[in-house]
Amino acid sequence: MPKSPEELLDHLKALGIETATHRHEPLFTVADSQSLRGAIDGGHTKNLFLKDKKDRFFLVTVEEDAVVDLKSIHHKIGASGRVSFGKPDKLMELLGVAPGSVTAFGVINDVGGQVTVVLDAALLENETINAHPLTNAATTSIRRDDLLRFLESTRHEPLVLKVTE
Repeated sequence: MPKSPEELLDHLKALGIETATHRHEPLFTVADSQSLRGAIDGGHTKNLFLKDKKDRFFLVTVEEDAVVDLKSIHHKIGASGRVSFGKPDKLMELLGVAPGSVTAFGVINDVGGQVTVVLDAALLENETINAHPLTNAATTSIRRDDLLRFLESTRHEPLVLKVTE
């Protein structure tokens, strides 16, 4: 059973990580979320759940307006051949979220360590990073260094790479 948003926030709190969570209508696209820009400072994320030809899974997190070349990203992230989007059932199985709610926080549900986390270097230039807390009906703001601590706590050492154009 995947963790709930409340269990995620409790996990962060147990790590001593302070966050701010803003509840809102469900957001399904970057365009939807841009209406919140006045209320929520920091870098806002776009997440791609990808799989390669050997069924290895990648969660690529970039800034919301970043351009990612899906035809060449496999070279940058170490995938076997070109990548495609992972299927919704695998997304739910591995990260415990549905399409529209993909988030770096989803790795709390990847207890088997099957997903490789890739963070775009440009995103980490932000002191504060915003992501869905396992639901697209909220946005959680977290300090960059605390996001890295969270990923470490789930045994997901992220690859920090320049993946955007």
